[in-house]
Amino acid sequence: MIDSPPLVAMIHAVPTAHRIAQDAFAQEFAQATVWNVLDDANAAGGLTGALRRRMLRLIAHVVDGGAQGLLLTCSSYGEVVDTARALWDVPVLKSDESMFKSALSGPYRRIAVVASTPPAVPAAVAQLEALAPAVRPDRPVDIVTALCEAAADAGPEEAARLLADALRAAGGTDADAVLLAQYSLTPVRDALAALLGVPVLDGAGAAARELRALLTPAGAPVVTP
Repeated sequence: MIDSPPLVAMIHAVPTAHRIAQDAFAQEFAQATVWNVLDDANAAGGLTGALRRRMLRLIAHVVDGGAQGLLLTCSSYGEVVDTARALWDVPVLKSDESMFKSALSGPYRRIAVVASTPPAVPAAVAQLEALAPAVRPDRPVDIVTALCEAAADAGPEEAARLLADALRAAGGTDADAVLLAQYSLTPVRDALAALLGVPVLDGAGAAARELRALLTPAGAPVVTP
């Protein structure tokens, strides 16, 4: 039984992810105490050896500080998470892994991935394909992708319309679910779901739900001091 609110640490590479993840946890895992760590000094533009070591030091810092669960909100940190899982005995989640697992374990036959930045599309597809054999070994998954760079600078309603148009142009109108390939697209989730009439999943919300399930099992309520 957990006698106090679970302490969840989140390590961010950009302030936008910080705000979006904070809002997701407030909605999906309000019982948690959230510890935000922002490291936006990734001038190298990739996962260098120095950045990998720095992330591991930050993970050690929050785990030593009592974090019971951890989310790295930047998709570039996937390799760091793999290393961290071997070093620490606490749940450490990749930015979008929970969303991909939720989509693959659901009843969806055709899954759409939408993005507003080109690198996000192949990265998301690669993770989906890598997880599929373990999550749904007996069911094939059909993936369709849509990219609309103009959505990056639009408000939520307009961005949703642009992404919906891009998905239609890509032949994805029959998708059973849509995945947002970037945290920055989370504000369009509800508007896009209304336009398409199918579930739209986001990474931050899915991560919050997975950590809630891991840290507050059924029958073990959180007691606030």
